[in-house]
Amino acid sequence: MTMDLKIKVLKYIKLLVLFSGLGFTALAQPNQGKSIDKVVAVVGANLILKSEIENDFQQRVAQGEATDGDTRCEILEQLLFQKLLINQAEVDSVEVTEQQVEGELDQRIRYFIAQVGSEKKLEDYYGKSIIQIKADFKDEIRKLLLAKAMQAKITANVKVTPSEVRTFFNSIPQDSLPLLNAEVEVAQIVRNPPISPDEKRYIKEKVEKLRERILAGEDFATLAILYSEDPGSAKNGGELGFVSRTDLVPEFAGEAFNLKGKDVSPVVESAFGYHIIQLIERRGEQVNVRHILLAPKIASSDIRKAQLFLDSVKQVMVKDSIPFSIAAAKFSDDAESKYNSGLMVNPQTGTTRFEMSELGTEIFYAIENLKIGEMSNPIKTQTTDGKQSYRLVMLKSKTQPHRANLKDDYQRIQGIALQQKQQKLTNEWVNKKASSTHIKIDEDYQKCNFTFKWISEDKASK
Repeated sequence: MTMDLKIKVLKYIKLLVLFSGLGFTALAQPNQGKSIDKVVAVVGANLILKSEIENDFQQRVAQGEATDGDTRCEILEQLLFQKLLINQAEVDSVEVTEQQVEGELDQRIRYFIAQVGSEKKLEDYYGKSIIQIKADFKDEIRKLLLAKAMQAKITANVKVTPSEVRTFFNSIPQDSLPLLNAEVEVAQIVRNPPISPDEKRYIKEKVEKLRERILAGEDFATLAILYSEDPGSAKNGGELGFVSRTDLVPEFAGEAFNLKGKDVSPVVESAFGYHIIQLIERRGEQVNVRHILLAPKIASSDIRKAQLFLDSVKQVMVKDSIPFSIAAAKFSDDAESKYNSGLMVNPQTGTTRFEMSELGTEIFYAIENLKIGEMSNPIKTQTTDGKQSYRLVMLKSKTQPHRANLKDDYQRIQGIALQQKQQKLTNEWVNKKASSTHIKIDEDYQKCNFTFKWISEDKASK
């Protein structure tokens, strides 16, 4: 879905997008000074502080957004919605795992490191280490994930029928339909080079030696910092935080939940590589463990073999007129696309269409001059976990710039119609829960022109 289409259509149907405040802003600025704070609203047992509103406001100013007298009221309403979701999540015992929290923290940390230029610059900006930054924001991230989980629960069963999609599209004035950029569909056959048995044996022996050093008295956490190749936990001494069995790959979970005291596990092989694990603490069906991970590397000769393999596949396809979809199902190592005729899925939209700017550099140049139905030569790329691979790509389809229409753009219009229906249900949920939840708003903000009626007149007068 292009931003242009989304903005214009949402403007027409006047959807209320309250959840936009749950983006990256929760990890954007350090604490500014020691100004006196105050509670401006209460939702259940959740407080909204004036500093939360001011931090968001200042962020918008810094990003060049237009602000006016209503901006702080808009921010407060977003926070009211967020806290209402969190409150209901706590009532409904909605849970997020430690692994989810750590994953979200790592993602946001990486995002901000990319923004400021380096890990050192980010630490200087906050005046503390990455570990301390993560610790400071961990509770906030957990709450944000609870809010998202609760919102997903509210709309989990919402679907739209083809008839509803047509009705939605026909309700949009023709002069509001945007001009869409050209888009492509790309099919792929991926070949991930295998790791040699010698390399696996070598890495396993390295992990065995680290285990021997720990058993001889060296500190597990220190060795994890020095040697572990798990970027999410190495700097924290290999500690994962509390996780359940379902948060872990089976091989890892089997060893982690069998540990007692400060025992160190035997070497464990998983899809990520070779681990050793040490139990920190167990609480019922959750454990907090630390681990050291070393991953076998792919040899350059094996990478070359992957290229030659795809060369051979292409020759056979051309010679025997084998359809790309059949070859993808038989030869591709990419589980997501191989049984989908090899079609790549755009993670931004959930459809199989990409604007050229959304494709990776290698694929962009590989298909740039292809005609529909033509294949590239094998190109060197990376998998989602950063490993080198080769792939054949085929230009499946290409649209020209055009006005949005149901024939060419059904998937994205269906997505927006679904968003509208989900938003309507969410709006109804907010109105219902706001009336039955303990909510108080400071009198300085009670004159805000809110979209929802957060407090009744009798409550406002108290």
